[in-house]
Amino acid sequence: MIGTEFLPVSREEMLAREWYYYDFLVVTADAYIDHPSFGSTLIARTLEADGFRVAILAQPPWQDAQAFRAMGRPRCAVLIGGGNLDSMVAHYTVAKRRRAQDLYSPGGKMGFRPDRATIVYANRAREAFPDCPIVIGGLEASLRRFAHYDYWEDKVRRSILFDAPADLLVYGMGESATREIARRLKKKIPPWQITDVPGTAYIAGSADEIAGKRVDCPSYEEVTADKTAYARATKIEYEEHDPIRGRAVLQPCEGRILVVNPPARPLGREELDRLYDLPYTRKVHPMYTDGVPAIEEVRFSITHNRGCFGGCNFCALAFHQGRMVTSRSIESCLREAELLTRDPDFKGYIHDVGGPSANFRHTSCRKQKRCGMCADRSCLAPEPCPNLDADHSEYTELLRRMRALPGIKKVFVRSGIRYDYMLQDKDNSFFKELVRYHISGQLKVAPEHCVAGVLDYMGKPHFDVFERFWRQYQKINEREDKEQYLVPYLMSSHPGCTLADAVALAEFLHGTGHQPQQVQDFYPTPGTVSTCMYYTGLDPRTMEPVYVARDPHDKALQRALLQWRRPEKRALVIEALEKAGRTDLIGYGPACLIRPRKGEKYFGKKDEPRKQAEKKRDGRGPKPAGTVHRGRPARSGQKGRAASGEKAPAARRRTRKQ
Repeated sequence: MIGTEFLPVSREEMLAREWYYYDFLVVTADAYIDHPSFGSTLIARTLEADGFRVAILAQPPWQDAQAFRAMGRPRCAVLIGGGNLDSMVAHYTVAKRRRAQDLYSPGGKMGFRPDRATIVYANRAREAFPDCPIVIGGLEASLRRFAHYDYWEDKVRRSILFDAPADLLVYGMGESATREIARRLKKKIPPWQITDVPGTAYIAGSADEIAGKRVDCPSYEEVTADKTAYARATKIEYEEHDPIRGRAVLQPCEGRILVVNPPARPLGREELDRLYDLPYTRKVHPMYTDGVPAIEEVRFSITHNRGCFGGCNFCALAFHQGRMVTSRSIESCLREAELLTRDPDFKGYIHDVGGPSANFRHTSCRKQKRCGMCADRSCLAPEPCPNLDADHSEYTELLRRMRALPGIKKVFVRSGIRYDYMLQDKDNSFFKELVRYHISGQLKVAPEHCVAGVLDYMGKPHFDVFERFWRQYQKINEREDKEQYLVPYLMSSHPGCTLADAVALAEFLHGTGHQPQQVQDFYPTPGTVSTCMYYTGLDPRTMEPVYVARDPHDKALQRALLQWRRPEKRALVIEALEKAGRTDLIGYGPACLIRPRKGEKYFGKKDEPRKQAEKKRDGRGPKPAGTVHRGRPARSGQKGRAASGEKAPAARRRTRKQ
């Protein structure tokens, strides 16, 4: 159902409801959008459904505590979330430059949230209500629950619980833990006695206070002084992050002990259905006259699943949502789609039916439901597990039924598709229907790199898997008489990626017609295995040394190689090729990345013989181009659009009616 009322955001709105008290104050670093794509809204509506009175304090002024006192003291607790993004990621690029926009703030403007928002808000809330329980949660708290490397300060910070004066921390998708905490607080149980809730963390004075199964983790002092200890701690934290076999992890810090309980079990299908059936207005609160840009991406999109067993080491999803996938029922998703058709601004297009990985609908194998996720291996990389249950039949049925609803013209799939998982499904019905009905001009996939060693550090499948996927994509497009793009996501400077590896990727891109306009430089965000590699120079899975490009100039050289055609990158490309000993790629042959200019030292020199260059280029195997023209690689005149992800001119986008 679509709600007609927002939750109160002021004393006046509380009085309009005849509220003279309320139970929970939900503080968020994002603008208030009453839509199920926003974590604080999910928590607030969950508590409301349990009969609690909930008020929202969105992006309050943080210079003093006055804004926190405006609605009075909540009877139960203050709940604080740092927003849908880590506040430091929201504010700074990987080059640590201040961003120009904050899509989760009014008008997309900067300045509505502080750096390290969860810590700042918790301190202001404690000033406002010295005796009120405070619980922190959301992505920012979740990924910083242990001692963690902070890229922006270039040092190890202690758990966020030691900097934010909160009583409890909820990590992961926190509905279950928050409901349990709320029930106990309502019974007047003090927060320091709430120590056994799965999916929570707290600070204990001594080990004698801690009951249940547990495992010791290197202390804050150890991981600060010894990078090997930091890598060991990361391994333990990931191994125990399982709702079935996980144990409480204890990390001493400055005379006290951080206790991180095992994760909460993910919500089952019926629970997810109830959660998404709550009365969201699905709109931006009217107090924002300039709107909030973040709503546009999700306004006509549907989230059908949670969790990801993809195992990418640079992604924080597994450490937040967990590796155990659960999903909503088909009927629940269809009800939401029908709601969208009633929106006067709906034009008939569902923008996405997805989630962390769009084509996951269930756990990776049957064993996982009994025993939990395997601690020592990934489900998909470098090779798929023999027990993997790759089945797209339910997802295919969901998409079929959704596109048949009255008022819906097209249903797109725009969130990440795991092509390696698709290839394990012996029935390729989903693949065919994806190409035929659900691509909005281009399909984005994430091979990330082409060098096997780099992909192993990333936790990604080897490149031959992407090549097989591309060949099938090519064939289906040709059979369907479609002209659709295949746009790869690429990453530079990931731990383990050397300058020679970056040159190899540039050669591949050049040989297959890619010209990336945007490349993701590796961003060391808290809580990921790749960030551990970046900081320690060790792979925590094996404790073996890993090459890391940390110097900004070294990172710029790798990034420039992947954008070699951009004039402003030319000097960096030449420097990179010289450092890599690959000046053979400066010349006039078909394998050369750039041509020398008059006055340069390479001008006039004979480059590699044409035959040898062609042999080197052809030896790189199939050519999965960034765009597909009726299933074929992009022609020379199409290369610019192929790599940039731009759409073709309208005349070239037309496809035959089915």
